Amino acid sequence: MGEFTTGVVVISTEFEGQAHAMTANAFMSGSLEPPLVLVSVAHTARMHARIRQAQCFAISILCNTQLNCSNHFAGKPQTDNPPLFERLHDLPVVAGASLQLATALVHDYDCGDHTLFVGHVQALRAHPDKPRPLLFHGGKYNQLAAADWSAENVPTGFWHDGHEGW
Repeated sequence: MGEFTTGVVVISTEFEGQAHAMTANAFMSGSLEPPLVLVSVAHTARMHARIRQAQCFAISILCNTQLNCSNHFAGKPQTDNPPLFERLHDLPVVAGASLQLATALVHDYDCGDHTLFVGHVQALRAHPDKPRPLLFHGGKYNQLAAADWSAENVPTGFWHDGHEGW
């Protein structure tokens, strides 16, 4: 599954006054109306129990300058420059993330050794500068490159209207 390029998110929640967070890439939009999102969390992850206990979770979509943040919540603590949290709808979210959203847990579905947690979006905040995303592919971090979509460089099989650009 590593051949599928994904964004990188931090799943966070709060239980008994303590923030808990983990890095993940198994995140998707589930529905626009009502606004639902899904995360897939291993049964063995500490976050699994925390989401069930808290009955809510937040998502912070990381930008390409937040590699250290991703590593921190993936078990490689960044002691020199730890990530900072801010609050959204009374949940901790990663400061400076491209997008932050807070959810209320509405469903959970067993999926083999993982659980799919479905959250109803309660609040959403986008970074005003729209930074480029942090990507993950083939077991490595990556980032978007600017594409040359001029008529001469459009790959075979792509539709092009014959005008300059798209």
